[in-house]
Order: sequence, then structure tokens, then C-alpha cells
Amino acid sequence: MGEPKFSRPKFDTPSHPWKADRIEEEHAIKANHGLKNMKEIWKAKSQLRRYRRQAMRLIGMVDTSEGHGKREMEDLLHSLYNKGLIENNAELGDILSLGTEDVLSRRLQAQVYYKGLACSMKQARQLVTHGQICIGNQKVTIPSYPVTRDEEGDLRYHPSSALNDPNHAIRQAIEGRREMAEYAEEGVDPEATPEFAEEVRVAAEASNEAIKQGGDE
Repeated sequence: MGEPKFSRPKFDTPSHPWKADRIEEEHAIKANHGLKNMKEIWKAKSQLRRYRRQAMRLIGMVDTSEGHGKREMEDLLHSLYNKGLIENNAELGDILSLGTEDVLSRRLQAQVYYKGLACSMKQARQLVTHGQICIGNQKVTIPSYPVTRDEEGDLRYHPSSALNDPNHAIRQAIEGRREMAEYAEEGVDPEATPEFAEEVRVAAEASNEAIKQGGDE
């Protein structure tokens, strides 16, 4: 049973610790999502493995069109839809096509970046841990917090955060990056507009300085 004082690990470690392909893959995922260590990836993989195992068991059942099998299938699909992992019209086979990054993209850290509240994944993590982000009226300081589909619209800066000021350095850097992306989509070279490029550079430098000071200057 183990010592009640110490909880058991909720994830599985790799069966072979020195496989080069897996290590390269995990390092790429860690860089893309601004993760702190590999444990966060292993937790996502273990969670995804449980979803797949349950989906495969239901697929192998003789009949899921009625009775307990149907209810279990509907509950699984509804649960994963609420978690933002599948679409409303998804089937059991769609669960098997989910990847590790699909699970990681539902973390609060990733959602802050996708919503345009931070310039990078690492900055998003810092804003979360420094209490700059809230869901509704509740401050959340856990980067790995899984954001549900219903909570996406309530994700914002905390009311007491200095980031609510549009002139904040980080807000200016985010706006500059957004405009740079729009230029790229339109096929316009930002270098052809030196004034705009200089504004983006200055804003980015100010943003980096703000990060060093804890993201709450």
C-alpha cells in the first residue's frame, strides 16, 4: 500500500531511458511548450495513454449502441470534449489520433500564449506563476492547470495586474508581434518599414526587461 504520507507518482517514466529518438522528440516538445522538465511531458503521455486505453476497450466491445457500453462511450466523448481535446462530433477513433502536444496545449501556460496574453510560452509560464493571470475572478498560479472549454473565454489578466494597461511593455511587445505576423501573412517585408521594425525592437527589449523583473513592473 505504501506510506500514506507520500503519494504515488501519477505518471509512467520511459521504459528505456536512453533512446535517442525519444529524447530528441521530448526536447523539441519541451522547447515548443516552454516546459520546466521532462516530467511534465511524461504526465501528458500517461494521461493520453489512459484515454487511448479506454477508447480501445470501448472499440473492442461487441455493442456500444445501447446499455452500459453506450453510456460509457458518451461519457468519455463528452468528458474529452469539455477538456477541449476533441470536437463535438468526434468518435472513438478520433481519440486514438490524439498526440502528446494536444494534451499539453490545454495547459494554462499554453492557453495564455494562444490567447495572446504573452509573447512566448516561457513568458506565459512566468506570468502565471507570478499571479498575473486569472480565470474569471479566480487567480491561478499553476502553469499545468488544465483549462476546460468553458473556461477559455474567462481567461484574462488579473484585475490587480499592471498588464491591464495597454501601454505596458509586454502589451506593446505582444501588439508588435501581432502586427509583424499580419505583415508576414500579407507578404510584406517588415524590413521595408524601418520605423515599424524599430518600434517592435524597442517594445521587445522592454518586454524582456519586464520579464527579468518578474513580469510585473
